[in-house]
Amino acid sequence: MVSSELAAPGTYAGGFQLEDVAAGLYGQRVTFWDWRERKVTQTFDLGDEGLVPLEVRFLHDPDSTHGYVGAALSSSLWHWHKPNGRWEVSKVVQMEPLGVEGWPFPVPPLTVDLLLSLDDRFLYLSNWLHGDVRQYDVTDPASPRLVGRAWLGGVLGRSPEVRGTRLRGGPQMLQLSLDGKRLYVTNSLLSSWDDQFYPEIGRQGSHMVRLDVDTEVGGLTLAQDFFVDFGAEPGGPARAHEMRYPGGDATSDIWV
Repeated sequence: MVSSELAAPGTYAGGFQLEDVAAGLYGQRVTFWDWRERKVTQTFDLGDEGLVPLEVRFLHDPDSTHGYVGAALSSSLWHWHKPNGRWEVSKVVQMEPLGVEGWPFPVPPLTVDLLLSLDDRFLYLSNWLHGDVRQYDVTDPASPRLVGRAWLGGVLGRSPEVRGTRLRGGPQMLQLSLDGKRLYVTNSLLSSWDDQFYPEIGRQGSHMVRLDVDTEVGGLTLAQDFFVDFGAEPGGPARAHEMRYPGGDATSDIWV
């Protein structure tokens, strides 16, 4: 088993504070466990280039030791494997912060979710602040190759419309159909962070959209015939986060 570090709930529950990063209150380590013995075998400190390691994914192939973790605040992707009886971890993708008018610091992409297709060919990740979803070819697990990208909002001002509604917030959680052709995306991260960075989510609710995937050479296209708006839900406006397929999906592995 591999585990990652976000922070103690008291650090992030009330919203993001830059001084908490400087104070070392956010995590930067990934830990590998012997699950049978229930003990730690190795721990890796990712340093300033791996702040807030969040989502972790192993390849679906049960014989593979390859996997990935996304460092949210540093907006980097890290690859691990176990070539000679010991785990090795290295950074394989770095996404850079950008200056945005009105922000006191360069804005990181903020990589919040990632997943792998069932055939382990493609990796997808979402950048909540910049607003893009990326598709990487990971046929060579140690050398991801960007083959698709779609913009679904974010603070860079690249919000498209779907069915007459301009997308709000940024892409957050991802879920992929079993055939790898439909990638669903929601936009709510955490209520306090939503209200801080995208207050319109609290006022209008969140939504779910679909990206159609080119599984031959790569590519992402925003579907114009699919839009689920959670603004009018009973007791709403509601915030949409995680998604699951009743018959199995790319992250729950209940298809095994």
